[in-house]
Amino acid sequence: MKQPDSNFLASEFTSSATRNAPIGVMDSGVGGLTILNELRQLLPHEDFVFIADQANVPYGERTLEEVQGFVEGIVATLLQGDFVDENPQPMKLMVIACNTASAAALHPIRELFPQLKFVGLEPAVKPAAENTQSQKIGVIATKATFQGTLYASLISRFATDVDVYKRACPEFVQLVERGGPYTEEDQTMVCDILSPLVEEGIDQLVLGCTHFPFLTPLFRKCVGEDVEIIDPSPAVAAQARRVLASAEALSDRIEPGTTVFVTTGNIEHFAEQVRTLTGETNPIVRQAQWVDKRLVIL
Repeated sequence: MKQPDSNFLASEFTSSATRNAPIGVMDSGVGGLTILNELRQLLPHEDFVFIADQANVPYGERTLEEVQGFVEGIVATLLQGDFVDENPQPMKLMVIACNTASAAALHPIRELFPQLKFVGLEPAVKPAAENTQSQKIGVIATKATFQGTLYASLISRFATDVDVYKRACPEFVQLVERGGPYTEEDQTMVCDILSPLVEEGIDQLVLGCTHFPFLTPLFRKCVGEDVEIIDPSPAVAAQARRVLASAEALSDRIEPGTTVFVTTGNIEHFAEQVRTLTGETNPIVRQAQWVDKRLVIL
């Protein structure tokens, strides 16, 4: 990664002085909306900007270096604050609502932008290992998430005494990006992919990609009622609140916050996805594009 412009490092972005600045949330696609939904419920007075890099989805099939570049470009753009037309201001917190992006870029991006606080994701291996009765847990994620050092560290720290069965499931990302309603054929495909984990006798299923919670009803039909499906979204939202509270950067407004939705993909399709997956009837949606590795919001 190249070093950021010095102007980006001129002030403390996460502080009481920026308490009413927006929170940035990013993902390769719409999976991060699972995190955003939890954040908006827990922090109703905060403003958010959500970026879906749908021109490059799925991140899980890309190299770690590529993903690092995407994250750097998104963070740099959100620190410029040009995603709103009036009173632009940098974001005060970045939530990397993507397991692949967190695995690839969380540590280096913190070094590049030390004055900004980040909240990332990791597969919920620890609670799964603590709660299992069969001593067998399943983890579904992207190939890149499994290749990162973060996943290996989680296994070595928290799951040495249990059997961990993993499956890379890029098909699930594409299924969510396509959108519902889901067919019997989709259900059969999901069950075929999960069947090796079910046959091993897992009693915990870790959703290691933010797209996957949207498919929980399909997963439930495959794994049965006795398998706990672990969605990380509530824990991530709680961590974001803790980080802001610690920095005295929680909003002090009493009116509800607003959200700007940005995509590098097809804006009409994205707007429909936002309406379907968040319940917003009239979302503020903007177009962005990559120009020489820079993200430009139009």
